[in-house]
Amino acid sequence: MYCSHNKMLELHLPMHKHQKGQFLYTEGGIVHVETKTKTYFIPARHFMWIPPQLEHGIKANKPTVVLRNLYFPVKQNEHPFYHEVGIYPANDLLLDMLNYTKQWTGKHIDKSQTRDFTFIMAIKAILPDISKYSLPLALPYPKDKRLLEIIRYINQSLDEPLLFPAIAKKFGFSERSLSRLFHQDLGISFLQYTKIARLMRALELILESKLSINEISMMVGYSSLPTFSNTFNSLLGVRPTEYVKLRGVARGK
Repeated sequence: MYCSHNKMLELHLPMHKHQKGQFLYTEGGIVHVETKTKTYFIPARHFMWIPPQLEHGIKANKPTVVLRNLYFPVKQNEHPFYHEVGIYPANDLLLDMLNYTKQWTGKHIDKSQTRDFTFIMAIKAILPDISKYSLPLALPYPKDKRLLEIIRYINQSLDEPLLFPAIAKKFGFSERSLSRLFHQDLGISFLQYTKIARLMRALELILESKLSINEISMMVGYSSLPTFSNTFNSLLGVRPTEYVKLRGVARGK
C-alpha cells in the first residue's frame, strides 16, 4: 500500500489512473473529481473510493486543499465495494485511523512491515461495512454540444426558477425533444439534473461561507426553506441544519 498526505498545490490534476484502488479524503476546500462521463463532488467529512484503472482528474478551488490518499491493491474476487466508484460519509473511527497514517506519508507499506501493514489493511477491510450509502453527488457530462450550452446556462442560473418550458423555448427546443435529449445523452431528467446541481452548489456554500441555511436555499433557487430542507435530506440523509455542523471539519491537522 502507499500513503500520501499533501497539499494539492495545483488547482487541476489532469486525467490519470492507478493500478491500485484509491481512498481519497480532502480537507480545506472544494474538490471535484472528473471521469470521462461524470463530475463528482466530495463534501466535507466524506471520502471517495476510486477503483483501479478508472481514469480521473481532480480540480480544487484553492491550492491549499489537502489530499489524503491511501492506495490499496484490489483483487478481482474482492467485495464489490472495491470495484465501484462512490462517495461515502467518514465516521470518527475511520478519520482517527486515517489520521494515524500521516506518519507514513510518501511511503510504501508491505507485508515485511507487519504492524503497519496490518493497520493499513484494517482500514481497507472496514470500508465495505461502514460505507452502506453512496451519495448521489455526480453529474453526467453532456456529449451533445447543444445540451452542453444548456448545462452551462443551468449552472450559471441556479438561483433562478429554471422552468423547463422556458429553457426549452430559450434554446429552440420543444419540451418533448429537450426531455428526450436529457434522457438519451445524460440518462437523467432535467429535474434530476437541476436538483443535484443545486445541492452541489448548496454544499459548496455551506462549507465555504457563513451564510444562513435560508440564504443558501434562496441562492440555489428554493423559495421555500422546508422544501429545500426536505430535498437535501432525501438526497443526503441529513438536514442542512445538521450538515452545517461539519463546516470547517479538518481532522488530523
